Amino acid sequence: MHDEAGPPPAAAAPDPAPAPSGLLGEIGQFGRAFKHLFGAQLKLLVAELGLARSAVSWMLLAALAATVAGVGLGLSGLALLGLVLAKWFGSWLWALLLLCVLQLLFLVGALVVFRRCMHWLSLPATRSEWGRMMRDILRTSDRQMNPPDEEERQA
Repeated sequence: MHDEAGPPPAAAAPDPAPAPSGLLGEIGQFGRAFKHLFGAQLKLLVAELGLARSAVSWMLLAALAATVAGVGLGLSGLALLGLVLAKWFGSWLWALLLLCVLQLLFLVGALVVFRRCMHWLSLPATRSEWGRMMRDILRTSDRQMNPPDEEERQA
């Protein structure tokens, strides 16, 4: 019979590539670390953008639901007010006519306030204040993005 002594001894695997020496090795290691770091940052950015896109969609859906609920509540309130006015006047015609007048007054009031606000924005003092505020914001953001050097601070 055959003597089986066990598996053959494993051959020593040769080194796949000799390790680069000195400066080239450090540059290669730095490049791999840089790629790893910014690869992780890119993945994080993509994930955050996906969350932001999802959040915008959900916000629009919530705004639509709030608008529908608000309109429904307003209509229900008007119906209840119409019912109370009809009981008080004893006539649906007078109740609906009064509701129309109240809604017309509310609409005219809203238009007057809107026109007044537009007029205030068009005044010269308001325009100059608005321009100054925008310039200040731009200057502040430029300073935050590009802080002055030590020499500029001392000058």
